[in-house]
Amino acid sequence: MKYALVTGGTRGIGLAVCKLLVQNGYCVTALYSGGRGLEEAKETVPEAEFVCADVANEEAVKAVFERLKRLDLLVNNAGIACYSQVQDTSFAEFRRVTDVNIGGAFLCTKYAVKKMLANGGAIVNISSVWGETGGSCESVYSASKGAVIAFTKAVSKELAPSGITVNCVSPGVVDTEMNAHLSIEEKAALGREIPLGRMGSAEEIAAAVLYFANAKYVTGQVLGVNGGFYI
Repeated sequence: MKYALVTGGTRGIGLAVCKLLVQNGYCVTALYSGGRGLEEAKETVPEAEFVCADVANEEAVKAVFERLKRLDLLVNNAGIACYSQVQDTSFAEFRRVTDVNIGGAFLCTKYAVKKMLANGGAIVNISSVWGETGGSCESVYSASKGAVIAFTKAVSKELAPSGITVNCVSPGVVDTEMNAHLSIEEKAALGREIPLGRMGSAEEIAAAVLYFANAKYVTGQVLGVNGGFYI
């Protein structure tokens, strides 16, 4: 039995990852910060254990990892967005987005490594195409996701001698709750910009995560799952 921890595990990409990992024999612990979607998540993946913890709170993160007996896979998926022009964005908004998106990845990685040093393991971070190209009116989100990519590459070098791989999945436009603010017309317009002609699904991102979980000789890589939106 392999053990995995997935942050932001009750909705969208995180929930799809939990479901796929359970189907592939993992014992899954999923973190969430709010109750929205929890009951549906429990119905979708009843085998998973759902734990409420804010990944931006070090004491909460530390407590979660201390109760784990073993960890083979960490998926840093938790993330929040911020849609506004830079001059209209408050520093408090900047801090919250970066605290969750890159701070959470840092904290969970920090405590996961202590569980993985004896037996090795895999860490998969979820970034975004905006972390590679930047997104207009999403400067803070883009910056936080760009930091996730840089963090992935640096930590992969640091942890490789311990047999721990660190990789990053960079989704394009995915049809999840994070993009629910888009109108039907806006989604259609985006689809026309994507060479494959459509938005991606959470399940397609989850498949990339599983690939990295099993790839023993791949580390420090960023895999764009974006339908050709960015090449």
